[in-house]
Amino acid sequence: MSARLTTLPNGLRIVTEAMPSLKSASIGVWVTAGGRHERVEQNGIAHFLEHMAFKGTKRRSALQIAEAIEDVGGYINAYTSREMTAYYARVLAEDVPLALDVIGDIVLNPVFDPREIEVERHVILQEIGQALDTPDDVIFDWLQEAAYPDQPFGRSILGPAERVRGFRRDDLSSFVGEHYGPDQMILSAAGLIDHDEIVKMAGDLFGDLKPVGEAALHPAAFAGGERRELKELEQVHFALAFEAPRYRDEAMYTNQVFSTALGGGMSSRLFQRIREERGLCYSIFSQSGAYEDTGMFTIYAGTSADEIAELAGLTVDELKRAADDMSEAEVARARAQMKAGMLMGLESPSARAERMARVLAIWGRVPDVEEAVARIDAVTVEQVRAQAAQMTQTDRVALALYGPAGAAPGLDGLLRRLAA
Repeated sequence: MSARLTTLPNGLRIVTEAMPSLKSASIGVWVTAGGRHERVEQNGIAHFLEHMAFKGTKRRSALQIAEAIEDVGGYINAYTSREMTAYYARVLAEDVPLALDVIGDIVLNPVFDPREIEVERHVILQEIGQALDTPDDVIFDWLQEAAYPDQPFGRSILGPAERVRGFRRDDLSSFVGEHYGPDQMILSAAGLIDHDEIVKMAGDLFGDLKPVGEAALHPAAFAGGERRELKELEQVHFALAFEAPRYRDEAMYTNQVFSTALGGGMSSRLFQRIREERGLCYSIFSQSGAYEDTGMFTIYAGTSADEIAELAGLTVDELKRAADDMSEAEVARARAQMKAGMLMGLESPSARAERMARVLAIWGRVPDVEEAVARIDAVTVEQVRAQAAQMTQTDRVALALYGPAGAAPGLDGLLRRLAA
């Protein structure tokens, strides 16, 4: 079945896809406001707001929100990314009206009780502390900051603890007033659902909401740089990043195929060369993310202090070698991995609802899955080699190191090896 799209007069977009063989459905609201939409004094507030949505509304207490969904066997959750905040639930088909009512309630009617703000402030501070104690988590925040210094796109989504300690009720209400308009929302649902019924329910819940206009976006500028945090850990955590194509760039698909071939699985070059042949690490991978006006290609590994120099050098060497001899078989395998991962993932109504919201925000339409498959299939080995060569020729690279990293090569040394 194809996606159906309806836009209410106030700008709220409603997109659904029926999956008649299921007994359940996933439904949620995606708001096109995330970490990069915050001003510096607001850093972390989008995530704080996501937490507060579950802490009580004009109609339900925090416990009643949880019980409403769990009493019918469903689940409800949310997340904040750099460009979106999502609130979603999965329930049996007969409970879709309940799920939509609860989601509408938490998005539209949060009370921001000062007592609950204080409780959740402590929860978020614990979350920040947990992230700092998880090296293979926090290093990606530091890599982002090194890649995009002194700009919203480079800031942590959780925000710094000192900012989180200072947020007040008016700060939360102000962010809602700036960004939570129907013209910045997408209601997406997939599973055993009826599009017309969801449109009617959405109109009742959101129809009177006033548009807020498009938020100003500070352009992202990949600059690169190095961040090294020395700490007595068992391993050095190593992360390297290059600028990648944005999501409306045709080269995005080429970059994702390259990322998969280089470090996307057990058969990938990085895994085979650095883990299987040399035994230098347990975990190594590459990944590629695309955004409104930029993208980031990332390589991560963890290794001992004695072996970090060798691992870093071999990683750069494999990147360079890919520009010369990436094979058709490797590219074909990467294309197959990408297609299979995407198609198997879309057997879940939650994944389908999320995909529809995401691509609608990007393209203003919902392309068929077959269109994405065709774009992946169209990527050639020559394009992949050219993408790798482009990375080896840049002088804008970001490096993050965490742990006993005193002997690790610096960014200047890696750039010299890259250019050699």
